[in-house]
Amino acid sequence: MDKKNSVLIADDDTSSLLDLGNILGSDYKIYAVTDGISAVEKAKKSLPDLILLDIVMPGMNGFEVLAELQKSGITQNIPVIFMTGQNNSVDEEKGFSLGAADYICKPFNKLIVKHRVLNQIKIVNLQRALESAHGAAQSTAQNAVII
Repeated sequence: MDKKNSVLIADDDTSSLLDLGNILGSDYKIYAVTDGISAVEKAKKSLPDLILLDIVMPGMNGFEVLAELQKSGITQNIPVIFMTGQNNSVDEEKGFSLGAADYICKPFNKLIVKHRVLNQIKIVNLQRALESAHGAAQSTAQNAVII
């Protein structure tokens, strides 16, 4: 049985958490938090495959969360999709320049959310398969007998 991929959703708006849980819950294991500090803690503890991260949150905004995640060796490669209700290209540009994988605007379009998440999950799974194949190839090469 294949392991379900996991998604951490960090948003201070509980209705957004519920919406995203309904959109993604049948396909992924969902973790949900309502603030940036909890997002960093949950990411380090659960190591989700993907993080959906609201930009505007109290205490620690999404940009600060991403910077904190990138400092840690265990979370630095988890892709982040920023979410926001702000129609602001400056924030979008800033998110991408900080290393965000994608950007979703609120209110959510169910199909767009599903496709953007699926695209990132496919990339994560392909990277894992490549790393596994590379490791197997290295192991085989090390165990090969030279004649």
